[in-house]
Amino acid sequence: MRSRTMAEALNEALLQAMEQDEAVVILGEDVGRAGGVFRVTDGLLDRFGPGRVVDTPLAESAIVGVAVGMAAYGLRPVAEIQFAGFLYAALDQMAAQAARLRARSGGRFTAPLVVRAPYGGGVRAPELHSDSVEALLCHTPGLKVVVPSTPAEAKGLLLASIFDPDPVVFLEPMPLYRATREEVPEEPYRVPLGRARVARPGRHVTVASWGAMVPLALRAAEELADEGVELEVIDLRTLTPLDSDTLLGSVRKTTRLVVVHEAPRTAGFGAELAALVAERALYHLSAPVVRVTAPDVPYPAPALEGYYLPSTARLIREIRAVLEA
Repeated sequence: MRSRTMAEALNEALLQAMEQDEAVVILGEDVGRAGGVFRVTDGLLDRFGPGRVVDTPLAESAIVGVAVGMAAYGLRPVAEIQFAGFLYAALDQMAAQAARLRARSGGRFTAPLVVRAPYGGGVRAPELHSDSVEALLCHTPGLKVVVPSTPAEAKGLLLASIFDPDPVVFLEPMPLYRATREEVPEEPYRVPLGRARVARPGRHVTVASWGAMVPLALRAAEELADEGVELEVIDLRTLTPLDSDTLLGSVRKTTRLVVVHEAPRTAGFGAELAALVAERALYHLSAPVVRVTAPDVPYPAPALEGYYLPSTARLIREIRAVLEA
């Protein structure tokens, strides 16, 4: 075990994947000489050379398009998009090509590629640098969507994603890159996709979250514990495929669900979770499902970020309302 930040754990996962399989290649803007905008690919060019760590032009559609071709050819490309807000330019390649390749070819071809992208707010970045686009991606059959919340989770989930036979979008919460350190196993390991994690067991309210909202939910749980309220915090980890059994099992136990995410409210992934619970656990509920989200407006200027993103105080206020319902 070694103490690692999330950025360091991701770097270690990439290094170990490239050591394990020569088919793993990295491509993206500034991933080579600069080591990536958040230094997640730092040192990999010196270790593996320009044939496997490829600096690309500023063209997201080309980066993902080339990755699709690489994957169909037999490689395992890991494409970095500098910020998730730039994924809009590559949605055609992701939705119309990568996500459909297995079905289109009748299983003769797959697209074992990973698209990594920093996402979410909390760092006061300019326009298009803080968007949370997970709902768009989850609405695309054929794509898997993974969001880590801790360094150890990040390493294991990324290794599992790289060696998955289908395309994975790996969203990395920017505020968590260097927010904390934790002990991370030194050897390679994989955290299975499609399995949620009970980050904190409880019995009064289930709080479902992912990415940077997981530590926010855990902070709320710590504060409410002083009042005798026990939150069960579920870290979904993989949005598609979704571990519905873990979520529904928790809701049936606590009888209350609060979903917190930093994407806009309307048609956000929280709405899918609310629909799932309404379909399969409605009669277990003691109160309506509540969503704590960003508002339905474009991501604001950095000075307004604190008003836009969910906060611990707002989450606690909504949880108390659910308990009183």
